[in-house]
Amino acid sequence: MGEGRERELSAERAVVAHLYDRLDTLRERTRADLRRSQREQTAGTPAALTEQDAFVRLYTDRLAALDAAESRLCFGRLDLSGDGQRYIGRLGLADDDQQPMLTDWRAPAAEPFYQATAADPRGVIRRRHIVTSGRDVTALEDDVLDLGALADGVGGVTAADVQGGGVLMAALAARRTGRMNDIVATMQAEQDVIVRAPLDDILVVEGGPGCGKTVVALHRAAYLLYTHREKLGRSGVLIVGPNRIFLHYIGQVLPALGETAAVLRTAGQLYPGIDARAWEPDQVAEIKGRKAMADVVSRAVRARQRIPDSPRTLDVGGITLTMTPAMVQSARDRARASRRPHNVARRTFALTLLDSLADQLAEAMHVDLADHREALIADLRDAPDVRREVNLAWMPITAEQLIADLWANPRRLEHAAPGMSADERALLQRDHGAAWTPADVPLLDEAAECLGVDDEAERRSQARAEADRQAELDYAQSVLEMTGTRGVSADQLIDRYSGPGEVLSVAERASMDREWVFGHVVVDEAQELSPMMWRVLARRCPSLSMTVVGDLDQVATRAGARSWEQALRDVTASRHRTKPRWRVEQLTVNYRTPRPIMELAREALRIAGREPSPLESIRDGEPPRVVAVNEFTNVAALVREATRESDFGRIAVITAPSQQDDVERAVIEACPPGTVGHGDDRLDADVSVLTVRQAKGLEFDIVFVVEPDLIDIEGAQAGSDLYVALTRATRLLTVTYSGTPPRSLGMAD
Repeated sequence: MGEGRERELSAERAVVAHLYDRLDTLRERTRADLRRSQREQTAGTPAALTEQDAFVRLYTDRLAALDAAESRLCFGRLDLSGDGQRYIGRLGLADDDQQPMLTDWRAPAAEPFYQATAADPRGVIRRRHIVTSGRDVTALEDDVLDLGALADGVGGVTAADVQGGGVLMAALAARRTGRMNDIVATMQAEQDVIVRAPLDDILVVEGGPGCGKTVVALHRAAYLLYTHREKLGRSGVLIVGPNRIFLHYIGQVLPALGETAAVLRTAGQLYPGIDARAWEPDQVAEIKGRKAMADVVSRAVRARQRIPDSPRTLDVGGITLTMTPAMVQSARDRARASRRPHNVARRTFALTLLDSLADQLAEAMHVDLADHREALIADLRDAPDVRREVNLAWMPITAEQLIADLWANPRRLEHAAPGMSADERALLQRDHGAAWTPADVPLLDEAAECLGVDDEAERRSQARAEADRQAELDYAQSVLEMTGTRGVSADQLIDRYSGPGEVLSVAERASMDREWVFGHVVVDEAQELSPMMWRVLARRCPSLSMTVVGDLDQVATRAGARSWEQALRDVTASRHRTKPRWRVEQLTVNYRTPRPIMELAREALRIAGREPSPLESIRDGEPPRVVAVNEFTNVAALVREATRESDFGRIAVITAPSQQDDVERAVIEACPPGTVGHGDDRLDADVSVLTVRQAKGLEFDIVFVVEPDLIDIEGAQAGSDLYVALTRATRLLTVTYSGTPPRSLGMAD
């Protein structure tokens, strides 16, 4: 048996080495192409510069994909009854004669690697998982799917060649790294179905902790970018995560899968130019997240369109004119009838009002209005009195000014929110200059939608640019035909750049453009989103092509969803569809959390009066410890002791927000320097002290949960935060408490 194992390992090592040789060759060629494109002299015309920039971006993206494939380039092999062997890997490779060497995991030809079963082998005799470390093959794990074909020796495969078993469990037992791992080598059939689901409509992926929801969603993003490259390569995929630590955690998954056209944001980063991170009570965030706040913002905008309470006397070059309230109201009514945003409709308002005043000015000057209209309008525009009154009646304003004024001015808020109680309005009050919170972002976006931008100059510029576009496309197409370049279209050469010599990625352009429309949106921890935040996402992706990932058992905010129907009803209805545009895929297998730990977490939910959703843990493990401590230094001592074990992995200390600073200080003092992380990249260190919200979506080898009753008390929903905290561990869980045993775990006397 040992001889057969070594023979198989040797054969696969030779194949994998050959694939890496090919990867190295392609990287060198791409680097040479990139250097040539960067150094090449051009004619200096805008078209030539655009062409050069396009090829630089093309080769840069290609090189990034090739570099990302270095880790686990090849991870699988299919032995097929019909056409021999097919190797599966991180990207597709072919030799110089275009003969396939490695099949991209996202390609249709790779589907049997994930979907074939013994009941439906799909022509697969054996599925081999190739386990690598660096460029070396260290183990082989085989799944035999067609015993009859194996017995008959079909495809040259015999029982003596079958190797190992249990690749999924081996992957689950692997040490955490502080970064999310890809699962392309171990993806299960139920996960693969979700990854390859159609692009259209909203796909809700629901499941408890450890089901792989997030990693499945990211692989789905990579698959869609690959399968719908022409569409999504230009528009990109937006990935919304619960916090910056989480985005840092998942940040390497998509590049590792060969995709770079994804934009990662927190909910507080969805309004360009603002990174909203300030804290506010959950009660305040819930008020801001209500659907009714859209009407509040709309009324606040309309309140900026004022009618004077009496006539105004205006001096225009020594001539006295009278602006009456009726004239202003007529201009306002006409501007509102245009149904354009405030700042855009202001032009209609101003021109209508100036027309009325021009009648008076023409009469006073004894000139014919039709013959001198433009000169009269110019005189009115230059008059300080006229400019002042026009601005007072219809002042241009930014979204930031509007929302800041709403919170700082009780009278404005009362006028805009007459249905809100006085106590609720008082909760929203804050001074000008206060930092933005994540719950402010949907209101800023709503305000920007209502206000718009008066872009008359930009429209004229765009009209000129569009007149040149066809010529640019024709030129780009001729270049592609002359050079014989494949894999890039004339549209890609032109559309990806905002100007000659300027190379901007999808992420860079999207970050500057509030009206950017993404081809697909992935939302993690979607159960936490408020109705107002769903409106933002619907604007970012009007097609509603979304992958929504969440677990209703983990809702931790008052603004969050109670059901997916409630969360998505208004979003789908706003698209004027007659049928639901969403469906739910349920994941019920917990691959991460050992069974004893999961049982404790589920019991905590039941004690809180909630029945957890069905979930089956497939891993056994050590039962959790519940330890009484006197002070935080005792907790820190337990953490220090855990770090002394060999290969202890990653450790998280999860605590209530009110205690985080004190706990973190104690742990830092107890552990060796550099052991405990801090800030957004704290997961790069071995130990992290986190609140529950910071720990959402993450996993660790060892977890310490400090004061479970306090975590439960400070949470917005009974049981939710504690449930999340208890389910972060993949190996060991320790719960510490001081005083009486925790009621939240059913241990009170």
